[in-house]
Amino acid sequence: MERVLCFFITLGCAKNEVDTDRMRALLLHAGYGMADSIEDAQVVIINTCSFLATATSESIEATLTVAGIEGSPNKQRHIIMCGCVPSRYGEELESELPEVAAFVPAQDEDNIVEVVSSVIGVQRSAGIQDDVDMLRTIEGTSAYVKISDGCDRFCTFCAIPYIRGRYASRPANQIIDEVKNLMRGGVREIVLIGQDTGIWGQDFEDGHDLAWLLGQLSVVVRPYGGWLRVLYLQPEGMTERLIATIRDTPEVLPYIDIPIQHCSRRVLDLMGRPGSRAELKALFNRLRDEIPNMVLRSTGLVGFPTETDEEFEELLEFIQEVEFDYTSVFAYSQEEGTIAAELDGQIDEETKTERAQRLIDVTEQLGFSATSQHVGEIVDVIIDGVENTDVGQELIGHAWFQAPDCDGSVHIAFGEARVGDVVTCKLVDSFCYELVGEIINNDEG
Repeated sequence: MERVLCFFITLGCAKNEVDTDRMRALLLHAGYGMADSIEDAQVVIINTCSFLATATSESIEATLTVAGIEGSPNKQRHIIMCGCVPSRYGEELESELPEVAAFVPAQDEDNIVEVVSSVIGVQRSAGIQDDVDMLRTIEGTSAYVKISDGCDRFCTFCAIPYIRGRYASRPANQIIDEVKNLMRGGVREIVLIGQDTGIWGQDFEDGHDLAWLLGQLSVVVRPYGGWLRVLYLQPEGMTERLIATIRDTPEVLPYIDIPIQHCSRRVLDLMGRPGSRAELKALFNRLRDEIPNMVLRSTGLVGFPTETDEEFEELLEFIQEVEFDYTSVFAYSQEEGTIAAELDGQIDEETKTERAQRLIDVTEQLGFSATSQHVGEIVDVIIDGVENTDVGQELIGHAWFQAPDCDGSVHIAFGEARVGDVVTCKLVDSFCYELVGEIINNDEG
């Protein structure tokens, strides 16, 4: 029988990238192949995002686009929609999207082999159980590893708890085994992700926490000269024990990603989030005092219902005062099914857009300045890929203070290293969030 080829389209965040990679590994293990293009595929699997209404629309548009692409003659193409959109909207999608052969909520994605087999009319199973979480197809030197799923915070603006369910830490042995396999396969940077990484382990009875997990993983990556990076921490998760672990464990990068959303106590209360301007300022001062050369990433949310001009100005001032290295900016989105969507005092789109742009202008000024301060440093850089420019090809990589896929990059002259290498560079120039590096010692080991 001819080998059935699948093609993945992944939308949304890094957590979806991990889920796609696991599904791909399961299908490959079961004997399915991967197509190089949609046109060549008999099965197209779209892993969707529904965090915002715009993301839901993008997911549906991508599905309809695939449905309109002609395939190979005499071969039917089947579309399978996975992830957050099926998790959020369930059965109502079947009548709205007849082009889709099957819908797979996020919690059912480990059954992807059975779903694909059913859609194309064959009998085939994954044939594995215990090592499902260890299967990966990662290529490259950085890898995202999920340590939890779901969320218990129920922030009033966010639909994630309704899409992904309640918070569940992933067992330590699964995480450790996966990291071991990734390091043996050539990965040199592990990026730990989850909806709320700082409270990993709180639902276990053994008392283990994120600081303990980082200690275990540092032993795994140390022989490889590996990096450990943690994303999506919340302010309450920054315990003394975790701060000390980040400070005192060389393998754990002093890169801290803490979304604040706002600094006004009144707005934070309405968001269902704790904290205040004074408490957040004290936290970031403590982090900078205790962790030398630390890099800070955060997130600001503007235009939340009833946010006043004065409260927005307070957020602007706070961002300028703290001087984050990187800040993502979002305008509030009125999400169906959330508490905030029903609040009085919804702010018009023009005001939200204007506030978002003003905050972006401030965060870019701060970010460009922070990037330029790295000029002159000698750092290790992971080579991620090759990019075509007006003057030819160049290598693209990232340093310890740049999270892959969301911060800037280091640009290096082509030909001095290969993708996957870890090289030592002198940073000689900067532009916006980007840096120019010159290799001074090529370390391929």
